[in-house]
Amino acid sequence: MSPTPRGARLARLLAVEWMRDHGVPYGVTEAATHVVAELAANAATHGRVAGRSFRLALIVQKGVLRIEVTDTRGERLPRAQPPCPEGDSGRGLILVEALADRWGAELGPVPRKTVWAELDLPHR
Repeated sequence: MSPTPRGARLARLLAVEWMRDHGVPYGVTEAATHVVAELAANAATHGRVAGRSFRLALIVQKGVLRIEVTDTRGERLPRAQPPCPEGDSGRGLILVEALADRWGAELGPVPRKTVWAELDLPHR
């Protein structure tokens, strides 16, 4: 996807359709939609490199929905930090941390990094 606000929006919209097609329960879909929006926005904002796209992957296996967003800015791994009360940004990873059951980031292959989040699916 293009590392732009439009690309981040498209990632969110495609994720919603994918989750509907794959029978992800509504409550998980709602939380996952917010997670995708935040991770895609971060890739478009902080992971942007001219001429390079970011990748969104959604995987369901073993009772878990895994969301992966890969960009080509691997020199810094993201970490949640307390936001500045007067600032209008800096809350995305705090939201991801609150909505996901687990999240993290991995380097590689160079120059990429992947930020991932996992949401447990209810037992059927």
